[in-house]
Amino acid sequence: MKAILIISNYYPPEKGAAANRIEQLALKLNQNNYSVTVICPLPNYPKGELFPEYKGRFSVSEKLQNITVKRLWIYPSNSHMIVKRIFSTLSFSMSLFFYLVFKKTPDKVIVQSPPLLLSFISVLILSLKRKKTILNVSDLWPIAAIELKVMKSNSLSHKTALFFERFIYKKATLIFGQSEEIITHIHSLFPNKNCSLYRNYPDHFIENIDFVNDDNISTIKLFYAGLLGVAQGIFELIQQLQIQNLNIELHIFGDGAEKQQIELFLAENPDKKIFFHGMLERNALHNTLKTFDIALVPLKTRIYGSVPSKIFEYSALGFPILYFGGGEGENIVKDNNLGWIAPVEDFESLNATLIEIDSEGKEAIHLMKKAVFNHAKLHFNLNNQINELIKKEVF
Repeated sequence: MKAILIISNYYPPEKGAAANRIEQLALKLNQNNYSVTVICPLPNYPKGELFPEYKGRFSVSEKLQNITVKRLWIYPSNSHMIVKRIFSTLSFSMSLFFYLVFKKTPDKVIVQSPPLLLSFISVLILSLKRKKTILNVSDLWPIAAIELKVMKSNSLSHKTALFFERFIYKKATLIFGQSEEIITHIHSLFPNKNCSLYRNYPDHFIENIDFVNDDNISTIKLFYAGLLGVAQGIFELIQQLQIQNLNIELHIFGDGAEKQQIELFLAENPDKKIFFHGMLERNALHNTLKTFDIALVPLKTRIYGSVPSKIFEYSALGFPILYFGGGEGENIVKDNNLGWIAPVEDFESLNATLIEIDSEGKEAIHLMKKAVFNHAKLHFNLNNQINELIKKEVF
């Protein structure tokens, strides 16, 4: 079997799109006769504390679904104090540095970016070792950091991040971009860089879905499932949402920095018709969502290069998408007839769209679910994407 290494800041049992995306890539490569090893931190995301079964461990090596997973030490933190967050990033960066310097690594390595510091260290050492480095870019940093206002333009941190960004693009053997905008940006810096589009397609297709439509329940059940962080802006969204007089409910599943604010707000506003359920395991979540109707996919602001993987994940489960994030994701929803779009940050338009959805009724949405599922099954296929890249000898 051909050996390949994946370096990522996230991996199951951690939750979220990033961990799921890397796991699916690892499993698909293994299914295509690759011996896959993943290097990642000890599990700590999103709470910023080690999972109970990993506490007191400096490093762990384990086998999960035929994937060798090497988990290195990290000082975990999701604190609002910038010093603690920086120290957390540096702790795993140092663990990774010494591992790559002193341990034997395969000739082919996939490096996830962001985080920029981790990808910089990885690409630096791998280039010195003359390894084939495949950079998997899921978001454009520091552009996203500036747009989310978590970094100031022309600050020292911004200039450092720009240096890291250009270095990894230059030194990587080839680059996967999760969106067309990412590839366009990279080519604006390095026009001849070998880039391939690699969408965050899911790997949970089944031949048919038994869509549940209880004729006795007319309420349209809208849901958001995922990270409750700065980029998603769920706390602001629930304050602005006006569904009290509509035949619509919003159900929220997830965890993250805004969790406590969301819980407190909903406790103080029980008439909002918004319900918080916490974090569920992925399989349990998918089972729970069988009676739901529409997936809400928001971003706090338009982030250049970002395409939320939830568009592909939930359309593959037959859910029409209500997209509220702008950019390339908006075009994907529109061009593929996956549901509805509202201009990002325009809550008046979002509420008007919800009135439109309410007027269409649950029966029309039920018919739409089948069309969305069939379209996603044909066009958002991870097996086809991986097979095409293997034929091109990318891996």
